[in-house]
Amino acid sequence: MRYVFLIFGASGFLLATLAGLRAGRQPDLVLRDAALVCLATACMGRWFWGAVDRAATETASIRRRAAIAAAATENPDKPTGKRAEPARDTRRATSSIRNSP
Repeated sequence: MRYVFLIFGASGFLLATLAGLRAGRQPDLVLRDAALVCLATACMGRWFWGAVDRAATETASIRRRAAIAAAATENPDKPTGKRAEPARDTRRATSSIRNSP
């Protein structure tokens, strides 16, 4: 996610500001504390999102490997996975179209 740092930081700032104002503290102290909380929650949010992203990637990889293994046990004669196709030269393909009668 592109804006994780911003979203977590802004939510931390908002929560700390509201909590400080509801507690009856002086506004300058509330804003100072909210700025520190903003930085801390932004860093924690970025770490948390990285952990979630790694877990999702690992889960997808495990499921893909399990599906390939299941397909291999069902059809042992048929190879699994995609074969690499040779790259096509698009210049030759377009030039033959232009030169055709």
